[in-house]
This record gives sequence, structure tokens and C-alpha cells, in this order.
Amino acid sequence: MQQRVGIGFSGGPNATEIVDCIRLAEQLGYESAWVAEGHGGDQFAILSAAAGATSRIELGTNITSVFVRTVPTIAMAAMTVDQLSQGRFLLGVGSSHKVQVGPEHGVIYEKPLTRVRETVEAVRQLTSTGQLQYKGQTIAIEKFDLWFTPYRPRFPIYIAAVFPKMTALCGEVADGIILTRSTLETASNARQHIDAGARQAGRQSSNIAMTTLLPTAVADTMEEARDQIRPGLALYAGFFPRYNRLMAEHGFDGEANDIARAWADGDQEAAIRSVSDAMIDATSVAGTPGHCRERLEDYRQSGIDLPIISPFARGKTAKATFEVAIRACAPAH
Repeated sequence: MQQRVGIGFSGGPNATEIVDCIRLAEQLGYESAWVAEGHGGDQFAILSAAAGATSRIELGTNITSVFVRTVPTIAMAAMTVDQLSQGRFLLGVGSSHKVQVGPEHGVIYEKPLTRVRETVEAVRQLTSTGQLQYKGQTIAIEKFDLWFTPYRPRFPIYIAAVFPKMTALCGEVADGIILTRSTLETASNARQHIDAGARQAGRQSSNIAMTTLLPTAVADTMEEARDQIRPGLALYAGFFPRYNRLMAEHGFDGEANDIARAWADGDQEAAIRSVSDAMIDATSVAGTPGHCRERLEDYRQSGIDLPIISPFARGKTAKATFEVAIRACAPAH
């Protein structure tokens, strides 16, 4: 039986290199490839190129921010990739972060839970009917209609969630959840909130897929792999309050406080040094190829339907770093 695994990109390789990596992942049996946006390039353009270069692998966004694109723009971009890939597209949406949406895009960040809910509702209305009239608390569309026929009237929509309220929303309205930096306890905890949300909406929670993005580094030794993970973890726990809180709730409150303090002081090296081996081991896939494959299986056994490896690499060697991880973590047949 093939082991389920996905590959996620959040910058590092350029667009052409990401398409090359997705092609390699398809050849090696990966189930899906997911592209973030943030600072890493236009995700829908990259996925469109990947659609033309592949034939089997599913293609998703992880995630599309509900604040920096309008609902019709999100929906049409998603429908475009879905058509180009002949029904292999997965739309992953999320609220992004206040520290990004306002300062980086000049957009007001408010009522993120409501914004995500209304975006999912409105996207589904437009794709299923070809027309959109919507009046919500955060989204108001007087009238929008499609001038083309979508490949599918409905494609899967996943929601990125970290804490209980958004996780419960996944149970209410989504086809899947995208977790991140999970521990082996995360799946069982998240499933409780998904079940509660699904019950409230009269849905079957067993149909809601559970995925997680996992920082991944493959090296000859555990020490080398941990050192590859450390800068990315320091960035996320230092810059993003939500991920700092997540690390604290995972039991690393001391490290989380130290990282936040160092980051606020502008001392990124101190923040990196504050990332402990235990924090890396609990929330990442880091080690030799054999260890990484075992770790992915541990996540599957914990209740994660689809672990998504997410290497962190920048610069000229980024593509090579991704290729090493893709080859090492490829599913067994």
C-alpha cells in the first residue's frame, strides 16, 4: 500500500524550479503538491505551470489569504487551475496573519474567522451557480457572474487552522484542514474540535481530511538536520505571534518567550540559538532519510491523513535542498 505524503513550497526555489520539483514528486509517488504565496511568488501561476507539466499529482494552495484577494479573484484563479489540471486542484484558504495583511498589503485585518467562513460560502456559490450575490459581515458582492463554465461545479476547499475556533469551522464548512508544525498529539486534539463543528452543521466529520505542514530537513546526521530547521522555526516563532503561541502550547513556553524577546530586539541569531532540539524534534521532520520516513509514519499513525513535508531553504541551493527531501521522503509502494 502506498504511503500518503505531500510536498509544500513556501518560497526558496523560483517558479520554474518549483515546477521541476513538483514533476519529480509526481514521478516518485507523492499524492499532492501545495504552494504558498506570502513572499514566494504567485501561487496560482506556479500551479498552472505545474498543471501543464504533470498528469496525476493533486495541486493545492497552502494557503490563499482571504484578505489580500477578493472572493471572485480567488474563485476564478482556483477554477482556472482546476480546469488546466483537469480536476486535480485543492483550494486551501486561511486568514493569514495581522502582522502581514496590514503592514505588507495595506489591508485592514478584522474578523478573520468570519472572513474565512464567508469566503468559503461565497466561493462555493460562485463555482456552483456561475453567479454571486452575497451580503455578509465582511464580504459584500452586489453581483458577479462567470463568463465561462467551470471544469467542476465544486472542488475541495481546505481551511488552515491552528486554534480551536478555526478548527471547529473546518468541521462546519470545509473538506479538509491544514494544520502546521504539529506534534504527535495534535491530530487527536484537532479531531475533537472538527467533530464538534461537524455535529453543529449536521455533517460527517469522517469525510474531513486532516493534513499538516511539517518543517522538513534531511541530512547525514540529526545535528545537521536540526541546524537546517532552526532558522525557519526562529522566524515563525519570532515574527508570527500565532506560531509563538502554538509553540508555547506545545509545551515550549520558555523557548517561545526567549525567541520572541530576541526577535523583538532585532537579534535573529539569538532567536535561532533559542530554538531547542526538543522543540525541533516535537514539531518537525528532521534527520537522516530513514529517520524522516519513520517520523512521517508516526504522524500517519497519530491520525494525520496526509503529512506534507515543507523544507525551508533560501538561495542558490534551495532547489537542491528540496530535491533531497523529496527523494528521501518519497512514499514506498
